[in-house]
Amino acid sequence: MDNNIKEGKNIAIVSYITLIGAVIALFMNNEKKNPFVSFHVRQALGIFLSFFALGYFISGFDSWMVSSSFYIFYFILWIYGFSGALQGEMRIIPLVGDFFQKLFKGIS
Repeated sequence: MDNNIKEGKNIAIVSYITLIGAVIALFMNNEKKNPFVSFHVRQALGIFLSFFALGYFISGFDSWMVSSSFYIFYFILWIYGFSGALQGEMRIIPLVGDFFQKLFKGIS
């Protein structure tokens, strides 16, 4: 296993534990600049921020089908990213992962 992955695995896992965890992981990685951690912080921040931004608009649809589909979609994205961090892999989240990496490229 790569040394960057070994050192940053715990911090990468923390990044997926709520938005506060992503911010904590961002600050924990501020000094070392571990690329594995940076990758997962960008993914986690993207998941959480887009969840809140889109969730505001989804709440306007007074339909349990729309709301439950939205929650299931984001839960699957979160599981995919979290399992990647647990396994020590840098897997791009389907559909939106590349966008998150470009959007938060300043986070290193």
